[in-house]
Amino acid sequence: MDYTQIEKTLSYLNSRPQVIPGGSACNSVIGIAALGGRARFVGKLGRDETARIFEKELKKNKVESILFRSSSPTGRVLSIITPDAQRSMFTYLGASAETHPEEITAECFEGAAIVHIEGYLIFNRELILATMGAAKQAGALISLDLASYTVVESARDFLGSIVNEFVDILIANEDEARVFTGCDQDEQAISALSKKAEIAALKVGKRGSYIACNGRISKIKPQGTRAATDTTGAGDLWASGFLYGLVNDYSFDKCGELGSLCGYEVCQVVGTKIPAAGWERIKRQLEKK
Repeated sequence: MDYTQIEKTLSYLNSRPQVIPGGSACNSVIGIAALGGRARFVGKLGRDETARIFEKELKKNKVESILFRSSSPTGRVLSIITPDAQRSMFTYLGASAETHPEEITAECFEGAAIVHIEGYLIFNRELILATMGAAKQAGALISLDLASYTVVESARDFLGSIVNEFVDILIANEDEARVFTGCDQDEQAISALSKKAEIAALKVGKRGSYIACNGRISKIKPQGTRAATDTTGAGDLWASGFLYGLVNDYSFDKCGELGSLCGYEVCQVVGTKIPAAGWERIKRQLEKK
């Protein structure tokens, strides 16, 4: 969808839409900062009002930023939620699609323990290779979220090669794992994923998740009992909790439980912003474990 189509769609609304900084990796780093971690976002914006809002919100959420600029409009995603809590995304990449491989250097990731990359970046092969190379040069572990089964279908061989060469932490949901590994059963899929990266995580929705490392597989129970209001950002915030736990040397079980708590709380609201009360519940629950 292009910029004008998004604007036209918004003109049909009776109320003002909620506007927040987003994108999968951005959602994850905002969640990490909310948990008390140090987080940084690297990306490219335009020079428009959307860019101003984005940068302001990153600062408000205590996220460091390295933001390159373009004369093109800032990228936007229009998320439409249906009554059954599912969502459709209409995306305009804008300035973000103009990020050049040479702009991403090791200095972007200075001091980072983990560099988290969303799978959609695979559509720009030169850029994802430059990003992973720079992350390794900076001494960081690389976390890759497979993003969508359509992403995996479109570039399975290339994806397999970069996972083998660069990725330390591989995160997938059941559909992505099925396409990537060819395995339909949860236990088979997590076992196959664990052979491709040192740490593997498989998210299976209401059934919870699996974490694998060094031949050990943990089954993580789902958290919470209320039905979802909106599933937008569930996987992104799951990654927030999981990666925050890893950096802070939590057990794999506790990392998975924190991921599930974050994923559950974001499903109780519309959008990807967990309110302060939700973060307090997450932290209280974490202290009990």
